[in-house]
Amino acid sequence: MRKAYICPTKYVQGEDEILNLGYFVKTFGEKALLIGHPDDVKRVQDKLDETQERFNIEFVISGFSGECSREEVARIKDMAKENQCDCTVGLGGGKAIDTAKCVAEGEKVIIVPTIAATDAPTSHSAVLYTPDGAFDDYAYFKQSPSVVLVDTTIIANAPTRFLISGMGDALSTYFEARATATSYSNVNAGLPCGVREGVAEGAKGTKAALAFAKLCYETLLEDGEKAIRACESKKVTPALENIIEANILLSGIGFESGGLAAAHAIHDGLTILEGTHKYYHGEKVAFGTIAQLVLENAPKEELEEVLEFCIRIGLPVCLEDIGVDTISEEELYKVAQKSCIPEESIHSMPFPITENQVAAAIVTADKIGKKYKETHNI
Repeated sequence: MRKAYICPTKYVQGEDEILNLGYFVKTFGEKALLIGHPDDVKRVQDKLDETQERFNIEFVISGFSGECSREEVARIKDMAKENQCDCTVGLGGGKAIDTAKCVAEGEKVIIVPTIAATDAPTSHSAVLYTPDGAFDDYAYFKQSPSVVLVDTTIIANAPTRFLISGMGDALSTYFEARATATSYSNVNAGLPCGVREGVAEGAKGTKAALAFAKLCYETLLEDGEKAIRACESKKVTPALENIIEANILLSGIGFESGGLAAAHAIHDGLTILEGTHKYYHGEKVAFGTIAQLVLENAPKEELEEVLEFCIRIGLPVCLEDIGVDTISEEELYKVAQKSCIPEESIHSMPFPITENQVAAAIVTADKIGKKYKETHNI
């Protein structure tokens, strides 16, 4: 059996850690291309100035447009070449991070997330969009980022909703990895950047990745609520540090080396509903996780544990929580249809999947979530 595991070369997390960014730039050279939304760069400008001076390095500001498009990637690649940059730094949220990965093509890239809203920072993949923001394609590179540098002080000062959304994304990690392991499905870690002769395409997950995924879930249950209180106070505590690690590192390795299944596929289906567009990725994944547990007829105790966690920290448990007050049969089946397209991760579930099953799971999960809220006077 062919197995695969992928992770960043180095992961560093701590308070005021951006002050050490220059050290990591220096391992590649003296000049770094900096890709980040102007607002995110402005938030940390003092720290960037200090690390430049301390380590005698230079940042070349890309003037990132905010969209990870082929056109923007090509423009910034030209800038990197013209300025003879030694490495690439992706600073901010998902699109800046993904743009940096695309520009660097898996070589000499440092990722500096300013929020802990997803597990994208550690992955060897990126999502491309058109210049007007429509989905274009996925890109995969030969390796994960060279360095993931997480400044917990910056994340503690970001809106708490980002942290909660990250927990929603992380919540699915164990359940999807468990399903993928049970079905012996392939994982993203085995996706080659270009299949070499004699190397089989695809690979199964490792026990290590499943262990990361399980630890991710356990950490959420233990420290999730305490981390929110710390973030609301804009303070770094051990609980917040643990949740940042869970959202970014444990979930990142868990999803890429452990596998995705129904929760993310149902998220993708839900995106066709206009009401969901103002909700974050992790918020929709949280409901997708509940739907996956219904789909696989998980034990009542496990489902209730997830529901209780979501209610406690403010994650969605029903469709109205993600902007869908009503859903027609036609809309429901369009969601199920999109969730079940051949390339979707839902086919990593350990049993055959039909659109009717997915539609039934979504409706049932919605009713269970609403009933749970009513029972608990929420």
